Amino acid sequence: MNYSEVPEPSIEFAPKTYICKRATGPLVLDGRIDKPFWDAAAWTDDFVDIEGDVRPKPSKRTRAKMLWDDEYFYVAAEMEEDEIWATLTERDSVIFHDNDFEIFIDPDGDSHLYYEFEINALNTVWDLLLVKPYRDGGPPVNGWDIHGLRTAVYIDGKLNDPTAQNRRWSVEVALPWAALRECAPEGRPPMPGEFWRVNFSRVEWRVEVQDGRYVKQINPETGKPYPEDNWVWSPQGIINMHYPELWGYVVFADEGADAGDGSKAFPLPQDEYIKWELRRLYYRQRNYYARHGRFTTELTELVSAEEKDVLRIIQPTVEAASRRFEISAPASDGKGIYYIREDGKLWKE
Repeated sequence: MNYSEVPEPSIEFAPKTYICKRATGPLVLDGRIDKPFWDAAAWTDDFVDIEGDVRPKPSKRTRAKMLWDDEYFYVAAEMEEDEIWATLTERDSVIFHDNDFEIFIDPDGDSHLYYEFEINALNTVWDLLLVKPYRDGGPPVNGWDIHGLRTAVYIDGKLNDPTAQNRRWSVEVALPWAALRECAPEGRPPMPGEFWRVNFSRVEWRVEVQDGRYVKQINPETGKPYPEDNWVWSPQGIINMHYPELWGYVVFADEGADAGDGSKAFPLPQDEYIKWELRRLYYRQRNYYARHGRFTTELTELVSAEEKDVLRIIQPTVEAASRRFEISAPASDGKGIYYIREDGKLWKE
């Protein structure tokens, strides 16, 4: 593998968190969120730009809800929109070429073997499995499908009609655990109190009306459409959704538990901060290789003088060969050790 540089996200490690309550009955999908099924679920925070606070707030509101039961992980999203359009009708098309809503799920948080799902206003979906993030050379498995997937779209306005009074479009998605458990710890659905890493993205293109239909605006300087906006639940600090370590934390609440307002934060375990510091060392080690043609065995070469306290706090060690490395640090309770290697996989032994 050619170890190219890995851009380091410019953001504080503060992923969003959400307490996902149990559903109290079956979901009849119609794309609408204003029904009793969703009453118990809190809205997420409004979506922000993928790069975070360094960019302006999105011009159109996006928010989501989540619930779960023994069969499904349920996601609903509402998107304010005065220009509701879609063109793609074939499953597994590259849906983000239209405006879309996207779901990303990493069940075990190791940044490998995770899911991506996209849907447009025509209720056309693209579902795929990522073996590794693209930065680590991992191919997408486009032929993988979420068997038993259920989806619906509701349009408050009219699709592909620039003369309509458009207000919003919303989606409902029921993701069966029978499919999602494939990459989950122990090959099973989550247990109450456990969390999975999840994020949502909304792709928004700049359009104009020509001959009574929406078309993407062309940048006269490039002759191509203007770049799309990416609005997300948990900001990435980089224009790249494939940094699973920065996705949000969704805790699955027990039945009958008082989860309070699910949008309120819950404290992350201390080990999550240890894992993040290992991830930052992985970025630096990969970038060291890109500059020097080798990995370093001196962690002090990977941090600035102001960051050296991190090495004292998490007490990492490193082993490096010509094209391999492994950095490790003890868990906060001393029971086990976390490892990260050159392809970004992070695990505990």
